[in-house]
Amino acid sequence: MKKEVLGNCPVCQSKLKVVKLHCEHCKTSIEGDFVLDKFSYLSKEDKLFIEIFIKNRGNIKEIEKDLGISYPTVRRNLDQVIGALGYNVKPSEEELSKKEILEKLSKGEITSDEALKRLKGE
Repeated sequence: MKKEVLGNCPVCQSKLKVVKLHCEHCKTSIEGDFVLDKFSYLSKEDKLFIEIFIKNRGNIKEIEKDLGISYPTVRRNLDQVIGALGYNVKPSEEELSKKEILEKLSKGEITSDEALKRLKGE
């Protein structure tokens, strides 16, 4: 049974690096200082979320169904993955105050239906 490459040390949680690659077919080994990609450092839960997100082409309703979670939880998980990949997480629309939502509506940045949904927390 093959094991997944660990991205973080199980003892201290520091990032691990790969120092040896090996071909089982021709038995060639290459030693060096190799870097893992950003996704290798994500938790199993974050990787599962990304897989479900991609499978559903980012459709939040479908992600909710597949994972059995609510819209705010989908958004929170997405923000967590974005942060774990090293990007700044912008406040989600749900975090905007009612005043900000109404300002967006008055500027024509969102529709009245979108404003109602956001004000209701949907």
